[in-house]
Amino acid sequence: MRKIHLYDKIISPIVTEKSTNLSEQNKVVFKVPNKANKKNLKKNVEKIFKVNVTKINIINKQPRKKLVRGRKVKVKGFKKAIITLKKGQSIDLTTGI
Repeated sequence: MRKIHLYDKIISPIVTEKSTNLSEQNKVVFKVPNKANKKNLKKNVEKIFKVNVTKINIINKQPRKKLVRGRKVKVKGFKKAIITLKKGQSIDLTTGI
């Protein structure tokens, strides 16, 4: 039986202009596995970062095709979670996990 770690539910933080603007509203964006759900994600984020999670929104990005140098390339889809923290709390993404 495979041992499950807390860090298996969070792949990486997503740092874009949009996610940086969301951080002003106590929100953090993470890339998560396709099998992740809200209950497990809430428990893991609270244990890892020692913060209180009030809400989680999960967005499923579908795979798509894109033109790169005149060729069609398949871009993989992924799942991302927007995690809303309790007012006054934050997660510092620059320190690493």
